[in-house]
Amino acid sequence: MSNIATSIEVNVPVKTAYNQWTQFEEFPRFMKGVKEVRQLDAKHLHWKADIGGREKEWDAEITSQTPDQQIAWKTIGGATNQGTVTFEPLSDKKSKINLHIAYEPEGVLDNVGDELGTVELRVKEDLERFKTFIEERRQETGAWRGKV
Repeated sequence: MSNIATSIEVNVPVKTAYNQWTQFEEFPRFMKGVKEVRQLDAKHLHWKADIGGREKEWDAEITSQTPDQQIAWKTIGGATNQGTVTFEPLSDKKSKINLHIAYEPEGVLDNVGDELGTVELRVKEDLERFKTFIEERRQETGAWRGKV
């Protein structure tokens, strides 16, 4: 498994950052290559993405979710990955998002991209796009405050 750990500070309250992150169907608006995310129920998502010029689909299960603190997931079919995103309040108007992803590169192209740092760069760029998205809006597009 390969691992990526990165973080970003966003100029919104932790509640706003967390609430937006729970809007999985909005991910294509800031995650490059993600074509669609469908929330099947409170714990299950179906993903479609273009990864390295190839379309991939997979299902993911949210394994743990605590409002304003963390969301953890793992795949249950398709591209193998798992991870955790945590949210830290830095002030009333600023928060930090910490993202850890473990994934299994598939095939030669994925392994070469992994070795070159392409996946890690994309994840960091996606976090930058999330920062721009939420800071420009100043409010979330929705929220799910349930606990898993």
